[in-house]
Amino acid sequence: MQSHRKRNIIKITETHNSQTEDIIAEEKRLRISVNGKEALKLYCSPIMVRELVVGFMMTEGIIQGNWCAERMTIQYADEILVDIPAEGEVSLEGATITSGCVGGVTFDRPAAERISGNGVVIGIDKLRELFHEFQKKSSLYDQTGCIHSAAVSDGEYILVVAEDIGRHNAVDKAIGFCFLEQVPLTDKILFVSGRLSSEMASKCSRWGIPIVVSRAAATALSVDIADKCGITMVGFMRGKRCNIYTHPERIIRPPHPKASA
Repeated sequence: MQSHRKRNIIKITETHNSQTEDIIAEEKRLRISVNGKEALKLYCSPIMVRELVVGFMMTEGIIQGNWCAERMTIQYADEILVDIPAEGEVSLEGATITSGCVGGVTFDRPAAERISGNGVVIGIDKLRELFHEFQKKSSLYDQTGCIHSAAVSDGEYILVVAEDIGRHNAVDKAIGFCFLEQVPLTDKILFVSGRLSSEMASKCSRWGIPIVVSRAAATALSVDIADKCGITMVGFMRGKRCNIYTHPERIIRPPHPKASA
Protein backbone atom coordinates (compact mmCIF):
# COMPACT_ATOMS: atom_id res chain seq x y z
CA MET A 1 0.00 0.00 0.00
CA GLN A 2 1.24 3.48 -0.83
CA SER A 3 2.54 5.69 1.97
CA HIS A 4 1.50 8.89 0.22
CA ARG A 5 -0.59 10.30 -2.61
CA LYS A 6 -0.50 13.30 -4.92
CA ARG A 7 -3.10 16.05 -4.82
CA ASN A 8 -3.62 19.37 -6.57
CA ILE A 9 -3.55 22.25 -4.10
CA ILE A 10 -3.49 26.04 -4.05
CA LYS A 11 -0.17 27.32 -2.76
CA ILE A 12 -0.12 30.88 -1.43
CA THR A 13 3.11 32.83 -1.00
CA GLU A 14 3.89 36.46 -0.24
CA THR A 15 3.96 37.30 -3.94
CA HIS A 16 1.45 35.05 -5.71
CA ASN A 17 -1.05 32.18 -5.63
CA SER A 18 -0.58 29.11 -7.76
CA GLN A 19 -2.11 25.71 -8.36
CA THR A 20 0.43 22.93 -7.94
CA GLU A 21 0.72 19.24 -7.21
CA ASP A 22 1.68 18.30 -3.67
CA ILE A 23 2.48 15.04 -1.89
CA ILE A 24 0.44 14.22 1.21
CA ALA A 25 0.89 11.33 3.63
CA GLU A 26 -1.62 8.49 3.76
CA GLU A 27 -3.35 7.76 7.07
CA LYS A 28 -5.26 4.55 7.64
CA ARG A 29 -7.17 3.06 10.53
CA LEU A 30 -5.63 -0.21 11.70
CA ARG A 31 -7.90 -2.73 13.42
CA ILE A 32 -6.10 -5.47 15.33
CA SER A 33 -7.98 -8.65 16.20
CA VAL A 34 -6.81 -11.64 18.19
CA ASN A 35 -8.40 -14.96 17.19
CA GLY A 36 -11.03 -13.04 15.19
CA LYS A 37 -12.07 -10.78 18.07
CA GLU A 38 -11.20 -7.10 17.76
CA ALA A 39 -8.76 -6.02 20.45
CA LEU A 40 -7.92 -2.43 19.56
CA LYS A 41 -7.58 0.08 16.76
CA LEU A 42 -5.20 2.91 15.97
CA TYR A 43 -4.22 5.14 13.06
CA CYS A 44 -0.98 4.68 11.17
CA SER A 45 0.91 5.05 7.93
CA PRO A 46 0.12 1.93 5.86
CA ILE A 47 3.73 0.74 5.57
CA MET A 48 5.66 -1.77 7.71
CA VAL A 49 2.34 -2.84 9.23
CA ARG A 50 3.58 -6.27 10.34
CA GLU A 51 6.54 -4.64 12.10
CA LEU A 52 4.21 -2.11 13.76
CA VAL A 53 1.84 -4.76 15.09
CA VAL A 54 4.67 -6.98 16.35
CA GLY A 55 6.50 -4.09 18.00
CA PHE A 56 3.34 -2.71 19.58
CA MET A 57 1.98 -6.02 20.85
CA MET A 58 5.34 -7.17 22.19
CA THR A 59 6.24 -3.88 23.85
CA GLU A 60 2.85 -3.41 25.48
CA GLY A 61 2.47 -7.07 26.48
CA ILE A 62 -1.11 -7.22 25.24
CA ILE A 63 -1.22 -10.96 24.47
CA GLN A 64 -0.62 -13.00 27.61
CA GLY A 65 0.64 -16.23 26.05
CA ASN A 66 2.11 -17.67 22.87
CA TRP A 67 1.46 -16.22 19.42
CA CYS A 68 3.22 -16.37 16.07
CA ALA A 69 3.88 -13.28 13.96
CA GLU A 70 4.32 -15.42 10.84
CA ARG A 71 0.70 -16.57 11.04
CA MET A 72 -0.62 -13.03 11.27
CA THR A 73 -2.99 -12.06 8.43
CA ILE A 74 -3.12 -8.52 6.99
CA GLN A 75 -5.86 -7.21 4.70
CA TYR A 76 -5.47 -3.83 3.02
CA ALA A 77 -8.65 -1.94 2.10
CA ASP A 78 -10.23 1.31 3.31
CA GLU A 79 -9.03 0.06 6.70
CA ILE A 80 -6.17 -2.29 7.49
CA LEU A 81 -7.40 -5.46 9.16
CA VAL A 82 -4.94 -7.59 11.11
CA ASP A 83 -5.77 -10.84 12.84
CA ILE A 84 -3.35 -12.65 15.15
CA PRO A 85 -3.84 -16.34 15.99
CA ALA A 86 -2.84 -16.73 19.63
CA GLU A 87 -3.00 -19.25 22.43
CA GLY A 88 -2.98 -16.67 25.19
CA GLU A 89 -5.48 -14.14 26.48
CA VAL A 90 -5.67 -10.45 25.60
CA SER A 91 -5.01 -7.94 28.37
CA LEU A 92 -6.12 -4.36 27.70
CA GLU A 93 -6.04 -3.18 31.31
CA GLY A 94 -4.32 0.10 31.97
CA ALA A 95 -4.78 1.58 28.50
CA THR A 96 -4.12 5.31 28.42
CA ILE A 97 -4.08 7.97 25.72
CA THR A 98 -0.47 8.99 25.19
CA SER A 99 1.06 12.41 24.73
CA GLY A 100 1.68 11.43 21.11
CA CYS A 101 -0.34 12.26 18.04
CA VAL A 102 -3.21 10.54 16.20
CA GLY A 103 -4.75 9.01 19.28
CA GLY A 104 -1.76 7.03 20.46
CA VAL A 105 -2.39 4.38 23.10
CA THR A 106 -0.04 2.84 25.59
CA PHE A 107 -0.50 0.52 28.54
CA ASP A 108 0.66 0.88 32.11
CA ARG A 109 3.11 -2.00 32.22
CA PRO A 110 5.95 -1.97 34.72
CA ALA A 111 9.25 -0.75 33.33
CA ALA A 112 12.18 -3.12 33.18
CA GLU A 113 14.80 -3.26 35.87
CA ARG A 114 17.83 -1.05 35.50
CA ILE A 115 19.48 -1.95 32.19
CA SER A 116 23.18 -2.64 32.00
CA GLY A 117 24.30 -1.57 28.54
CA ASN A 118 27.70 -2.97 29.47
CA GLY A 119 30.45 -1.74 27.19
CA VAL A 120 28.15 0.40 25.04
CA VAL A 121 29.96 3.65 24.29
CA ILE A 122 30.14 5.92 21.26
CA GLY A 123 32.06 9.04 20.35
CA ILE A 124 30.07 12.23 20.02
CA ASP A 125 31.28 12.81 16.44
CA LYS A 126 30.16 9.33 15.36
CA LEU A 127 26.82 9.86 17.09
CA ARG A 128 26.30 13.10 15.18
CA GLU A 129 27.28 11.39 11.93
CA LEU A 130 24.80 8.56 12.45
CA PHE A 131 22.01 10.92 13.47
CA HIS A 132 22.60 13.02 10.36
CA GLU A 133 22.43 9.84 8.25
CA PHE A 134 19.19 8.89 10.00
CA GLN A 135 17.66 12.25 9.12
CA LYS A 136 18.72 11.93 5.49
CA LYS A 137 17.01 8.54 5.29
CA SER A 138 13.70 10.01 6.48
CA SER A 139 12.52 10.48 2.91
CA LEU A 140 8.78 10.49 3.60
CA TYR A 141 9.17 13.43 5.96
CA ASP A 142 11.02 15.34 3.24
CA GLN A 143 8.16 14.67 0.84
CA THR A 144 5.20 15.37 3.14
CA GLY A 145 6.46 17.30 6.19
CA CYS A 146 4.12 15.42 8.56
CA ILE A 147 5.89 12.14 9.28
CA HIS A 148 7.84 10.94 12.31
CA SER A 149 10.76 8.56 12.00
CA ALA A 150 12.76 6.18 14.17
CA ALA A 151 15.87 4.12 13.58
CA VAL A 152 18.02 1.52 15.29
CA SER A 153 21.81 1.65 14.99
CA ASP A 154 24.60 -0.63 16.15
CA GLY A 155 26.95 2.34 16.57
CA GLU A 156 28.47 1.82 13.13
CA TYR A 157 25.52 1.60 10.76
CA ILE A 158 21.81 2.36 10.60
CA LEU A 159 20.10 -1.04 10.71
CA VAL A 160 16.51 0.04 10.09
CA VAL A 161 14.56 3.25 9.53
CA ALA A 162 10.80 3.34 10.10
CA GLU A 163 8.39 6.16 9.34
CA ASP A 164 4.83 6.83 10.46
CA ILE A 165 2.37 9.62 11.16
CA GLY A 166 2.73 8.71 14.85
CA ARG A 167 6.06 8.91 16.64
CA HIS A 168 5.20 5.94 18.88
CA ASN A 169 4.24 3.92 15.82
CA ALA A 170 7.58 4.68 14.18
CA VAL A 171 9.42 3.38 17.24
CA ASP A 172 7.25 0.26 17.43
CA LYS A 173 7.95 -0.42 13.74
CA ALA A 174 11.71 -0.21 14.30
CA ILE A 175 11.46 -2.47 17.36
CA GLY A 176 9.17 -4.89 15.52
CA PHE A 177 11.66 -5.14 12.65
CA CYS A 178 14.44 -6.03 15.09
CA PHE A 179 12.25 -8.64 16.76
CA LEU A 180 11.33 -10.26 13.44
CA GLU A 181 14.96 -10.23 12.26
CA GLN A 182 16.22 -11.47 15.64
CA VAL A 183 18.34 -8.36 16.18
CA PRO A 184 19.09 -7.87 19.92
CA LEU A 185 18.44 -4.37 21.24
CA THR A 186 20.49 -4.38 24.44
CA ASP A 187 23.56 -2.91 22.72
CA LYS A 188 21.81 -0.62 20.23
CA ILE A 189 21.03 3.08 19.82
CA LEU A 190 17.51 4.32 19.15
CA PHE A 191 17.10 7.49 17.08
CA VAL A 192 13.75 9.31 17.08
CA SER A 193 12.47 12.46 15.44
CA GLY A 194 9.98 13.58 18.08
CA ARG A 195 10.10 14.66 21.69
CA LEU A 196 11.39 12.27 24.32
CA SER A 197 8.32 11.59 26.44
CA SER A 198 7.82 9.06 29.21
CA GLU A 199 6.50 6.45 26.75
CA MET A 200 9.71 6.64 24.74
CA ALA A 201 11.82 6.10 27.84
CA SER A 202 9.59 3.22 28.92
CA LYS A 203 9.93 1.50 25.53
CA CYS A 204 13.71 1.71 25.85
CA SER A 205 13.65 0.33 29.37
CA ARG A 206 11.44 -2.61 28.40
CA TRP A 207 13.84 -3.66 25.64
CA GLY A 208 17.08 -2.70 27.38
CA ILE A 209 18.04 -0.06 24.79
CA PRO A 210 20.91 1.84 26.43
CA ILE A 211 20.97 5.04 24.33
CA VAL A 212 18.13 7.10 22.84
CA VAL A 213 18.70 10.26 20.79
CA SER A 214 16.31 12.87 19.43
CA ARG A 215 16.44 16.26 17.74
CA ALA A 216 13.70 17.39 20.15
CA ALA A 217 13.51 17.97 23.90
CA ALA A 218 12.87 15.55 26.76
CA THR A 219 10.10 15.78 29.34
CA ALA A 220 10.88 15.73 33.06
CA LEU A 221 9.21 12.35 33.53
CA SER A 222 11.16 10.78 30.66
CA VAL A 223 14.40 12.03 32.20
CA ASP A 224 13.41 10.55 35.57
CA ILE A 225 12.68 7.16 33.97
CA ALA A 226 15.90 7.22 31.94
CA ASP A 227 17.95 8.13 34.99
CA LYS A 228 16.40 5.40 37.11
CA CYS A 229 16.64 2.71 34.40
CA GLY A 230 20.19 3.49 33.31
CA ILE A 231 19.37 4.92 29.87
CA THR A 232 21.54 7.55 28.22
CA MET A 233 19.07 10.15 26.94
CA VAL A 234 20.22 12.75 24.41
CA GLY A 235 18.03 15.55 23.07
CA PHE A 236 18.34 18.60 20.83
CA MET A 237 20.76 16.76 18.53
CA ARG A 238 21.17 19.51 15.95
CA GLY A 239 24.38 20.28 14.12
CA LYS A 240 27.23 20.39 16.63
CA ARG A 241 25.05 20.74 19.71
CA CYS A 242 23.06 18.37 21.90
CA ASN A 243 21.87 17.94 25.48
CA ILE A 244 22.84 14.81 27.42
CA TYR A 245 20.20 14.46 30.14
CA THR A 246 21.25 11.21 31.81
CA HIS A 247 24.17 8.77 32.03
CA PRO A 248 26.69 10.73 29.93
CA GLU A 249 29.40 8.10 30.51
CA ARG A 250 28.35 6.30 27.31
CA ILE A 251 29.08 9.35 25.14
CA ILE A 252 32.82 9.89 24.59
CA ARG A 253 33.48 13.61 24.32
CA PRO A 254 36.71 15.49 23.66
CA PRO A 255 37.93 17.60 26.57
CA HIS A 256 36.55 21.10 26.52
CA PRO A 257 39.18 23.56 25.30
CA LYS A 258 40.50 25.80 28.01
CA ALA A 259 39.57 29.43 27.78
CA SER A 260 42.38 31.57 26.49
CA ALA A 261 44.13 33.65 29.11
